Amino acid sequence: EAKKNGDSGGGMIQVVATGLTYGMGSYTHWQRKLTTRISAAMMSINAVKGVEIGPAFHTGGCRGSEVHDEIGWQDDKYFRHSNNAGGVEGGMSNACMLDIRLVMKPIPTLTKPLQSVHIESRDTVDAHKERTDSCAVPAASIVAEAMLAFTLADAILEKFGGDSMEQLKSHMKKSAKW
Repeated sequence: EAKKNGDSGGGMIQVVATGLTYGMGSYTHWQRKLTTRISAAMMSINAVKGVEIGPAFHTGGCRGSEVHDEIGWQDDKYFRHSNNAGGVEGGMSNACMLDIRLVMKPIPTLTKPLQSVHIESRDTVDAHKERTDSCAVPAASIVAEAMLAFTLADAILEKFGGDSMEQLKSHMKKSAKW
């Protein structure tokens, strides 16, 4: 409908990651927190105007007792009854599903031009009309997946290190907890 009317549309992108180990990121260094790194990567995508990890925007108006993830014990391991933290607590991964949503504004190039001002005469004119896609959200979702993959790869290398994939796998086998 937006395309038919010469307009554009934005939307929401959800990106998830599963199988993460505990403790990627940092709880002490602001620039190494997993939330900081993920948010910076996602906000670097053109037209992204907001990043949410877990149901953050919804939980802002809730009580702690309604949104904190209770811990349980079953089958000889700890688990969470919910994932309102979105897979990150205190800047570090908590082994739950990483759940990220991005809000993308409508792209600015329209086939139905908006009003603008001529830079020399200061007269009101129609903006330049360009060929445009009506919505870049599907394409941006692929970029978001790639940006998350880069960010998580960096966090894995930082936590487990090694000079080869064999060393990295060995380090993870010895110390990673899921």
